[in-house]
Amino acid sequence: MEYLQSLINYKLLSVAGFDISLAHLLAVPTLLIVGIFLVRWTVRIAAASLERRGVSPDVIQIVSRAIMVVGLIVLAITTLDFINVPLTAFAFVSGAVAIGVGFGAQNIINNFISGWILMWERPIRINDYIEVGDTSGTVEEINTRSTQIRRVDGVHMLVPNSHLLEQTVVNWTLVDELTRCIVRVGVAYGSDVRLVESLIADVVRLHQNVLDDPPPTVVFEDFGDSALIFDVYFWVHSVGEKSGRIIRSDIRFEIDAVFRDNDVVIAFPQQDVHLNGTLDIRSS
Repeated sequence: MEYLQSLINYKLLSVAGFDISLAHLLAVPTLLIVGIFLVRWTVRIAAASLERRGVSPDVIQIVSRAIMVVGLIVLAITTLDFINVPLTAFAFVSGAVAIGVGFGAQNIINNFISGWILMWERPIRINDYIEVGDTSGTVEEINTRSTQIRRVDGVHMLVPNSHLLEQTVVNWTLVDELTRCIVRVGVAYGSDVRLVESLIADVVRLHQNVLDDPPPTVVFEDFGDSALIFDVYFWVHSVGEKSGRIIRSDIRFEIDAVFRDNDVVIAFPQQDVHLNGTLDIRSS
């Protein structure tokens, strides 16, 4: 028994004058496993409680990340205190971090800080529909290094957080979900333009997703090369380009059907060719 006790208390190494024994090394993994489990359990309980209260997903994520970071810091300090290792023993880490920043870690730190700025200032929130460059999609997660975006084609895309702060980002749902849409149609020359205006206005007003305020507006836009051009502007509650495209498609279907019923011809490109002189067509 004394031999086992002496073996467990056998000094393996010394850090800044403090001895670390085999007992410390055996207890530390247990302490870390239990501590990480408790931290994750606390995060899940807090997130579930906030979700039941109807708190927005981005706020839940901020609180969860804060609890996770604080819990891990407390766990690290507790572990070091348990094995009698003072924090001053790791003063050399600051120098290593400085060297790491000089050799490229600044990119990681930049994205880490940018992630916290995004979660704190909330210019981009979970479930927002955004455009970054030529890509658009719905924000699903804002992590400490990158933001996960689900594009309209279902593909998940990870964007570094620093890019979202340094580049121009279009947020369709930052303030509200109101979106102005436009549908353009060209009718043949000779059509009754007032009838065309009335038909288009009726189709748009009857669509269930089009808002009455602001009211739809039909504009006789131009005398085109092959058609009389009409634009109709209307507002909808739309979350992203996908739903907006579906609404515009529905209205185009309805306009085509109404025009057919009222003998209004949707124009197509035409070109008149004028020949000077005599055209002689001979049959062989």
